Amino acid sequence: MTRGQARALEMDWPEYGLSSTAGTLDLKAVFGRLAPMVLEIGFGMGDSLAAQAKSSPEKNFIGVEVHKPGVGHLLMQALEKELTNLLVYNEDSRDVLRQAIPASSLQSVQIFFPDPWPKKRHHKRRLLGPGFLDLIAGKLKPGGLVHIATDWVPYAEAVELLFASRSDFELAETPQRPETKFERRGRRLGHEVFDLVYRLDQ
Repeated sequence: MTRGQARALEMDWPEYGLSSTAGTLDLKAVFGRLAPMVLEIGFGMGDSLAAQAKSSPEKNFIGVEVHKPGVGHLLMQALEKELTNLLVYNEDSRDVLRQAIPASSLQSVQIFFPDPWPKKRHHKRRLLGPGFLDLIAGKLKPGGLVHIATDWVPYAEAVELLFASRSDFELAETPQRPETKFERRGRRLGHEVFDLVYRLDQ
């Protein structure tokens, strides 16, 4: 962790930080308004999330990340860009979804370049699975989106199979998004990038 990231965690957390132990969010109270709500799980260093919040001031954003340096970096970006539509959790996304996010409150959930855990014996560690998708479905508004991006072909195929097994989601058009650090690295390695987008039935 850099000195700047540590300082941001110490100084700026009261303004941007949230805790699932506080219980279900009152979205109007914490943001000061009601607006379309975007949740990003695993934002890494947070550059693309900060860019989205800056370019879409009409939306509210919540980022969830367990990696403290990444959280610190995002807080630095939020302060530099003077963001007022972004809040952050530094904890496991399952706890956040179960304890903090209100039912049927999210316009979209973003999961960009999650760890693919490529070895078969590690597949159980993958974030996306039936139980996790059930959690997400309960937090989406009808018509809400799940947007997953990956540069790992077997992971993309597993995601497609997961959603194909459900009757409550349908394929949707891919919205625009900023390029991420992991995406740039994947493209340099010659990887194809897959954007997989699904809409919760109305």
